[in-house]
Amino acid sequence: MKFLMTEHGFQTETQFGTLDISAEDEFGFRPYQLMVSSIAVCSGGVLRKVLAKMRMPADDIAIEVKEVDRNPDEASRIERIHLHFSIKGDIADSKMPRVMELVRKNCSMMRSVEGSIEIEETYEIYN
Repeated sequence: MKFLMTEHGFQTETQFGTLDISAEDEFGFRPYQLMVSSIAVCSGGVLRKVLAKMRMPADDIAIEVKEVDRNPDEASRIERIHLHFSIKGDIADSKMPRVMELVRKNCSMMRSVEGSIEIEETYEIYN
């Protein structure tokens, strides 16, 4: 990827279009939003695969970022993220602790920030 400076941040061209990144909300995605999005969506993708392999395919998964705690004394470093998964399908609640353990173990974005960002995962199952 190549990022070019713009008047209000940086920009890159992807196969899906232009991605604008800026410290100011009105001019593009903020860097921390992209990091949180990467962690959330990576874990959701792994969750989907794990459930399918366990023969409990999800009909739908929604991921809500409930909280992002940033430390203003350390350059607004992300310290904690709370992800909440709403999972639709015939999912055995008794297997979810193991499912979530496998998600944490196999999500490359979670593993990349392990030890520096606390990630809390909660979930609900509905039909």
